[in-house]
Amino acid sequence: MTRPLLSALTLGLTIAAATHAAQASAWSYQGDTGPDRWGDLEAAYETCKTGLMQSPIDLSQANTVADVPVSVDYGTVPLSVRNLGKTIQADFEPGNYLTTSGEVFGLAQVHFHTPSEHTFGGATLPLVAHFVHVDDGGALAVLGVLFEEGEANPELQKIVDAASTAPAGVSIDLTALVPEDLESFRYMGSLTTPPCSEGVNWHVVETPLSASAEQIDAFESLMGMNARPVLPVNGRLVLAPE
Repeated sequence: MTRPLLSALTLGLTIAAATHAAQASAWSYQGDTGPDRWGDLEAAYETCKTGLMQSPIDLSQANTVADVPVSVDYGTVPLSVRNLGKTIQADFEPGNYLTTSGEVFGLAQVHFHTPSEHTFGGATLPLVAHFVHVDDGGALAVLGVLFEEGEANPELQKIVDAASTAPAGVSIDLTALVPEDLESFRYMGSLTTPPCSEGVNWHVVETPLSASAEQIDAFESLMGMNARPVLPVNGRLVLAPE
């Protein structure tokens, strides 16, 4: 098994190509430019309304139970945070990895949504982190880590602080931002923002981490409500952990 050898530049270009339009245009999460209108705003967004493998979904519609190994090889890395308006995003140099079904993907960035986008019988959690990975061929794999209200997460606080002050020389322990148990719901879906490109390998971890009410409120204050409503499963295979 080989790890992705993409350079930092290639990683950045791969993710940027998928999200450039999303950051540059006037789409939003409500009103005339909200999710039900995304597919009409630009030709490049048509998949948002015509795609049959869109994300997020309600994971209570899982139709198969399977124990598929998912693991991460994360470490302590320099923290680089950007407030993009619609989300808070931390970008990473190559060197951290997700392995799923024997395929290895390199971590490129993590961004956040309030509340969680995937639902469970219609219920959400107050915060989710989406760890975005890419392989040598440009395929994307996202690891969704949910947060419930509870004790504060010190590493998460570093991201909250950096979103406002952009401190230099700060490092973050990524292992503290994912649960030890990575049993996940898995399915093939899409980006949850325009252009809603499909072919994304989704993994939503069943076990949530905790974040304090103050941390959750800080993310919501910085980003606002930025969760796309759930979309139909359309007969897709959705795996639930055993």
